[in-house]
Amino acid sequence: MAMDTSAESPVPVRTVLQAVGGWIGRLGRIWVEGQITELNARGGTVYLTLRDPVANMSVRVVGPRAVFQAAGPAVTDGARVVVHCKPDFWVNRGSFSLSAIEVKPVGVGELLARLERLRGVLAAEGLFRAERKRPLPFLPGRIGLICGRDSDAEHDVLENARRRWPAVEFQVENTAVQGNQAVPQVLEALRRLDADPAIEVIVIARGGGAMEDLLPFSDEALVRAVAAARTPVVSAIGHEQDAPILDLVADLRASTPTDAAKKVVPDVREQLQLVHQLRDRGRRVISGGLDRERAWLRAVRSRPALADPVREIERQAEQVDALRERARRSLAARLDRAADELSHTRARLLALSPAATLERGYAIVQAEDGAVVREAGKAGVDDRLVVRLADGRLAVTVTGALEP
Repeated sequence: MAMDTSAESPVPVRTVLQAVGGWIGRLGRIWVEGQITELNARGGTVYLTLRDPVANMSVRVVGPRAVFQAAGPAVTDGARVVVHCKPDFWVNRGSFSLSAIEVKPVGVGELLARLERLRGVLAAEGLFRAERKRPLPFLPGRIGLICGRDSDAEHDVLENARRRWPAVEFQVENTAVQGNQAVPQVLEALRRLDADPAIEVIVIARGGGAMEDLLPFSDEALVRAVAAARTPVVSAIGHEQDAPILDLVADLRASTPTDAAKKVVPDVREQLQLVHQLRDRGRRVISGGLDRERAWLRAVRSRPALADPVREIERQAEQVDALRERARRSLAARLDRAADELSHTRARLLALSPAATLERGYAIVQAEDGAVVREAGKAGVDDRLVVRLADGRLAVTVTGALEP
């Protein structure tokens, strides 16, 4: 609750400090984890500073010597511990500290269990999925390298990369790679490199070491920062058997810093050899294609139509002449047959024609109306008749009928 104060009615220092002490006292007993620094024992009391392993923050811890002795010899400078404590605010001096009630060292088993739980959480969020990993550029123009100053990892990456491709460029960010300053320094270096558009790949490299030394590269803040980076990140931490969580979230894992150089930078000799092989292969393909086209052209030119085109024209002309002669013979034969049929038809027509009968001395008698008189009794006396002969007609008058 805020105090009601003003310039005219201020409160004394003791009131403010007593209020702060009351507020802190409400926090109750808590468990706090951190790394021990500045461990000092005087008489029956132990004084130390408990530092946050990630952030640059610390708090003073005071406790009885018996409490720390009960925790065993593992409680030393640099050790990670869990402290059951009560927040205290010394009103007389205006200082804050934690009063230790119980101290437990964080063993390897506990660390591994925590890492396994963190690994499960990150896996459930999909940070390890293969589809979210980005491919590395074939030949990066500029590479960012995060490593320890003058370390073997820095030497291995730079030496092997430049041996493979002498023109490769690096921007090296030297940071702490173990201890409580490693995570914030690596995070800051990662932020700077990721913000630089000229950096195409970031390599985080460190040599091998104990599991506790590699803990910064399993820190949740660092792992999430790598997952959110715009630039592809290569993890080259420790040796083949080392497996920090950073290896799982990085876009590419290298077993060693030397392996990272081989995976990030192509070998100029191998590329030149590949160029030669591809050029030879292209030359063979083109030569084979030209040989096939030449063979096809020779085959086409050897065909009679192209080898002797005049002969083909002559053959076609002979065929035309033969067809024309055949057509002429066929037409003549058909005309002859038609002439014979016409002669036969004419002969039959002449044989059946009345004119032929008239030529033999017969005549045709017709009445004036043109009707043929077939019986003598059909014509009466004085009827005028027309008698048609072979060479003309006669007009006659009936005078009477004669006996047959």
